[in-house]
Amino acid sequence: MSSDCHAGLPTERYRPYLDSRFHRAFDEFLGQRDARREEATRLGIRNEAFAAKWFHDNEEGLKGGWDTAQRLKELDGDGVAAEVVFPDADAVDSQTAAPFGVGLGLSGDQDPELGMAGAQAHNRWLAEFVSEHPERHCGVALLPVTAEPDKVVAEIHRAKESGLGALMIPSMWVDKAPYHDRRYDPVWAAAAETAMPVVTHSGAAPRHEYGDHLGIYVSEVTWWPARPLWFLLWSGAFERHPGLKFGVAESGCWWLPNQLWFMDRLYLGAHGGKKLSPFAELKRPPSEYLDRQVFVCATNTKRRELAQRYEIGVDNILWGSDFPHPEGTWPNTRTWLRSTFHDIPVAETRHMLGLAAAEVFGFDNAKLAPLARRIGPTPAELGQSPDQTAVEASWSRSRETGRHWLTGGDFPVLGVHP
Repeated sequence: MSSDCHAGLPTERYRPYLDSRFHRAFDEFLGQRDARREEATRLGIRNEAFAAKWFHDNEEGLKGGWDTAQRLKELDGDGVAAEVVFPDADAVDSQTAAPFGVGLGLSGDQDPELGMAGAQAHNRWLAEFVSEHPERHCGVALLPVTAEPDKVVAEIHRAKESGLGALMIPSMWVDKAPYHDRRYDPVWAAAAETAMPVVTHSGAAPRHEYGDHLGIYVSEVTWWPARPLWFLLWSGAFERHPGLKFGVAESGCWWLPNQLWFMDRLYLGAHGGKKLSPFAELKRPPSEYLDRQVFVCATNTKRRELAQRYEIGVDNILWGSDFPHPEGTWPNTRTWLRSTFHDIPVAETRHMLGLAAAEVFGFDNAKLAPLARRIGPTPAELGQSPDQTAVEASWSRSRETGRHWLTGGDFPVLGVHP
C-alpha cells in the first residue's frame, strides 16, 4: 500500500465541480497559468528539457493521474494494491492543479472564500474518482483549515460523507493563527470524530525568500510540513484529542529520531530544559504520543532511514511510491523495493509496505488480500531469504514493550528493540 500517491484533473476540467459563482474568478486564474509556469521555470522548479522527456517517455501512464482505468493498470504494474491519494500539482508541467492553487500548494494565506471553493471542487471530483474502486483508494480531502472553524468542520463532515478518508491541511499558516491556537480545537475534534487522519505534505515553503537559489528551497522544504507536529504536540492537542491521527507526507523520516530524542529529553527534565516553562499540557513523553497518534508517509524511503527504524518505530513508517511524480519510484517500483528492502525482516517489511497504512487509513485487508496475492511482490521477489523470519518473533515481542528511554545523567539514552 502506497501512503503517498497523487491524482487531479487537468486544471480547466474542474469547472463542473466548482460552484458557478466562482467561474469568473476561475477564468482569471486560468489566464494567469502561463505566467506562473514561467516563474516556476525561472526559479528552477520546472525544467523544460526534463519535462519534455518525462512526458514523452511516460505519456500513457501519466494519464493515470485522472483516468481510473489507466491508474489501476499502473498500480498493478507497480505491485501496489491500495493507495492514499493526495492532490496533484504542476510538478513538471503536468497541468493538473486544483482551482486557485489549493492543491499541494495549499497555504494558510490563501483567500478564505476562493481557497474553500477550490478545495471543495477538488474534493467533489476526488470523491467521485475513488468511488469506482473504494477498496483500493483512500482519498485525501483538501482542507483550508485557517478559514472560519465552522466552515472547516462542515467540510470535514461533507468530505467524510462523500467517501473521502483523510484531510490535508496547509503546512504553513503564514499570517494566520498557528496550530497551537485553541481556535482549531473544533477541527481536531471533528477529524477525530470522523476517524480522518490529518496530514501535511511537502511542497509549500517561503519561496519568495530564496531568489533563484533552488538549493535553499530543497534544503529546508521538508522542514515546513514537519513543523506542525511540534505545534500540535506541545500545545496538548494530542492529549485533548486522543483519537486525532497526524501524519507528515513526502518529507522523509530521517529527521525524526533526533527530534524525538530531543523532545523527550526536554519533557523528562534534562538540565537544558529546566529554564523552560513546565509542559503542563502533556501527560506523557512525546515519544508516547508519537507511537499512539503520529505516522510518517516516508515516500521513497531511503536505506539510511530504514537503519533508524527502531528509533522511529517500525509501525510509524508508511512507505509511498509518489505515483505519478518523477521523484518517486514509479514506474520502477518493484526494482526499487528489492534494492531497498532485500535485507529487512519480512514482518517489518509487511508493516512498512502496507499493514501500518491499512491501520492508519482504514483499508480492508481482507478485501485486498486476493489482489495482493495476484500483483504484490513476494518476499522472494524482494530478495528476502527465509532466514530473515528468524528475527520476527523478537520484533513481535518488541512491539509489546515498545520504545523506552533510559536516563543517564542529563542525557536520556534510547533503548531500542530488538
